[in-house]
Amino acid sequence: MKRDELLWFLRRYKLAVQATVTPDGAPQAAVVGFAVTDELEIVFDTVETTRKCFNLRTDPRIALVIGWDDAVTAQIEGVADFPTGSELERLQQCYFAAYPDGRDRLAWPGITHVRVRPTWVRYSDFTQDPPHIVELPLP
Repeated sequence: MKRDELLWFLRRYKLAVQATVTPDGAPQAAVVGFAVTDELEIVFDTVETTRKCFNLRTDPRIALVIGWDDAVTAQIEGVADFPTGSELERLQQCYFAAYPDGRDRLAWPGITHVRVRPTWVRYSDFTQDPPHIVELPLP
């Protein structure tokens, strides 16, 4: 699988399960709506008072699973940050293209956008025999 094929696969979906770690090491997972940039950055919005936001501000490591339909998934591990300025505006444009109602959420108190830069990706297709499983090299 090539990078452009991964982008095509990820863009077929709008929801991901994301997992973070609490400060005491406990796991926490939630479903988020996401968009993906041409640079393979994953972006989603959340509110500052959520557990995921608190966890990511304490420990920016994050994992996501995307595309669980039909036994085909992308497992992604990466590092999250909270961009500002022109970087935030660029990411918001990508996010708003997938979620136009995201503009309305900008009025919510404490709304923020999270960017995930993947460090590891495994694509798995269990509809084949044997399964097609590929780990993608990332810069």
